[in-house]
Amino acid sequence: MEHKRWFQTLFVLIGMFLLIQYLKIDLTILFTDLHYVVELLNEMFPPNFEAIWNNNTVFNSILQTISMAYLGTLIGGLIAFLFSIIASNNIFNLKLIGSLAKWVLSFIRVLPSLVVILIFVVAVGPGPFAGVLTIIFATIGTLGKLFTESLENLDPTSAQSLQSTGAHKLQTFKYAVWPEFLPAFISNLLYCFDINMRVAVALGIFGGGGIGYKLYLAMRVLHYKDAVALIICIIILLLIIENLSNYLRHKILGN
Repeated sequence: MEHKRWFQTLFVLIGMFLLIQYLKIDLTILFTDLHYVVELLNEMFPPNFEAIWNNNTVFNSILQTISMAYLGTLIGGLIAFLFSIIASNNIFNLKLIGSLAKWVLSFIRVLPSLVVILIFVVAVGPGPFAGVLTIIFATIGTLGKLFTESLENLDPTSAQSLQSTGAHKLQTFKYAVWPEFLPAFISNLLYCFDINMRVAVALGIFGGGGIGYKLYLAMRVLHYKDAVALIICIIILLLIIENLSNYLRHKILGN
């Protein structure tokens, strides 16, 4: 058993070494060119927060990022919910259409957001609209899968009891399925909004607007002190959104 573990460890180390050689990574640069890193840090610190306080467009960019994540999550979540109803075998009994819906969700999910934003930037131009469309697209794939799994894992007892009394499908969904599914719906929606805030920042660098685009411009013109100030603001913004999302999730589900 001990020899097997040593063999596995050796196999992993050899694999790492071969990958480093394949990617032509020169680890010695971390030590021989360290003075360049020190010089860069000197150019980046202290952060220039005055560039933020004296520039109203930065706060507008932050509001744009929040709005992009909110709209993308809400619209994408509603579309994903409709897809999940069709894709769930216990809700929508047409297996062929359900399988097609699952395939569409899988296709949407495997497309990288950075590829999608480039397509939308070409289609509608750079800016928040392209960012919102990309977030909607990504949200449909993510929440569609989560919603479908939640619906398929519900306890069928309540629905079967209502159906035995003569209730039709809409009544069964409204009074049996929806109350059980609602906690998962809220939890996943808030979690996805938290994730989409980070996505919205990253998409801005690729033309999606918002605070990410401001960061890209600062780095492009070598205003490193401004860029670090923006990065700190982004970190604070994401921490606030994350804690607010967790609070709302526990508050709503707790009640």
